[in-house]
Amino acid sequence: MNDTITSDTSCNPEIYIGREISGITLVEPLGEGATGLVYTAYQKSLKRKVAIKLFPRERLSSSWVEKFRAEGETVAVLNHPNIVPVFDMGETEEFLFIVMQLIAGKDLRTIIQRLHRHPVPSRRIMLKKDAIAIIIAVLDALGYAHNQQVIHQDVKPANIIIEEQTGRPYLVDFGIARTIFSEQGVSKVVSGTPLYMAPEQASGQQTDARADIYSAGMVLYETVCGTVPVKVLNSEQMIREKIFDPDSIFLCKPSQHCQAIDSELEKIICKAIASQPSMRYQDCTSFKEDLLAYVSGLSGKVSV
Repeated sequence: MNDTITSDTSCNPEIYIGREISGITLVEPLGEGATGLVYTAYQKSLKRKVAIKLFPRERLSSSWVEKFRAEGETVAVLNHPNIVPVFDMGETEEFLFIVMQLIAGKDLRTIIQRLHRHPVPSRRIMLKKDAIAIIIAVLDALGYAHNQQVIHQDVKPANIIIEEQTGRPYLVDFGIARTIFSEQGVSKVVSGTPLYMAPEQASGQQTDARADIYSAGMVLYETVCGTVPVKVLNSEQMIREKIFDPDSIFLCKPSQHCQAIDSELEKIICKAIASQPSMRYQDCTSFKEDLLAYVSGLSGKVSV
């Protein structure tokens, strides 16, 4: 096999099954996003199954490629039990690629959607303690990454994988969204998932770890309730609202939308998703500690 794969991703990705990229054979498509294709694959040299994400060069600027090379090492050395390990990063004539550990499980978006279709209404949302446990693990991973000077900037249910056997949450796609954002602009990056974007990120301002905190707060809200009560807007409209009047996207308060959210949890969610970064949790530790206090029944210690 050779490394040549056409980068026309409008084609059915299944036509690439069996092709080889740098000694890794593509086995089955896992998904396709705005920036690339993800496959289960087999690495012959180490005789193991892996996941590989391919980025077609035709979608990337030359400076994006340079940043990918420069920041790849930082992302690849992230070592945390809730971050999917990166085994290798490289490039061929037509693609840049990332090789990762293959996690047997479902992403949180799929889990939430399946629960929402459950025939028994009372079982259409996740148990609150389980939902909060997932976000606590995500915050632990984000806090570690922030300490390594890595900001995710694409925290959303589709980027959280729940391992089937252990139930362990894994966060994926570290670092890549940040680089794409700086090169391609707001519309290209947030068009698929503007709901989770912090207002300052939607407007193209300089962002820091607090943008990830906003996104984690939105994921917490959705995971506990199954949905977030927002206006029905297309991507461009949502981005515009996030920039000019971010609080207007919500149809009601969290506690009015979902019985699972009491006043204490509402305070935590509202602090996490505050439109102004200065009003949010300033780090993942404080956010996580309030959730831990909440689930322990220590509402008096919630610092909001």
